[in-house]
Amino acid sequence: MRIDIITGFPGILEAPLNESIIKIGRKKKIAEINLHDLRDYTDDRHRTIDDYPYGGGPGMVLKVEPLVRALREVFKEAPEKEARILLPSPRGQRFNHKAAVGLSLEKHLVFLCGHYKGIDQRIHEFFNIDEISIGDYVLSSGEIATLAIVDSVVRLLPGVIKDIESAWSDSFSEELLDAPYYTRPEIYEGKRVPKILLSGNHADIGKWRQEVRERDTRERRPDLYENYQKSIK
Repeated sequence: MRIDIITGFPGILEAPLNESIIKIGRKKKIAEINLHDLRDYTDDRHRTIDDYPYGGGPGMVLKVEPLVRALREVFKEAPEKEARILLPSPRGQRFNHKAAVGLSLEKHLVFLCGHYKGIDQRIHEFFNIDEISIGDYVLSSGEIATLAIVDSVVRLLPGVIKDIESAWSDSFSEELLDAPYYTRPEIYEGKRVPKILLSGNHADIGKWRQEVRERDTRERRPDLYENYQKSIK
């Protein structure tokens, strides 16, 4: 998969994109991730990427010109028709595990990182862009939301995580939260690992984990549990 990220603040992304699971994906050349500094596509000596909003109001708005130039530059190297352009935004569709799975099947993802008050709406008149939201709250940086989405997608790419079954069985994979996990030591300051996990009976362990998943989802995320109930009818 190819991932291009257009950002006015590449420093926010550089270190996290070179750590942990994403680093493994890049090292194995399963995920090619390119950062594009939006300021490189400006045409004034101050490298201005934002301006005051028309109509007044607080905050600054990312300018349309450098965004268009940056996207056109990306599509000189990769066909636009094979790309999915994403803009993290509170106005977008809610991002979830199902969406991450869908994005993991794409050949090319391009992210536009918003900042300040937002971006000039006219960008949508030049490109087909999907707005996507990671939650009902506001971040000061679209880079943080982009990083969350990239991480959730890259870990699903075959070959990135050694045990892909681990990734596919995480929370939300069946509209359920995952079960709790334990490791050595068996006893720590009087607190024991549940006996069922030491039994060696994988059928019983699987049944216990499923029961715990359903219980915890019902108690903690009734919205997910309702969806789960509908899916098994």
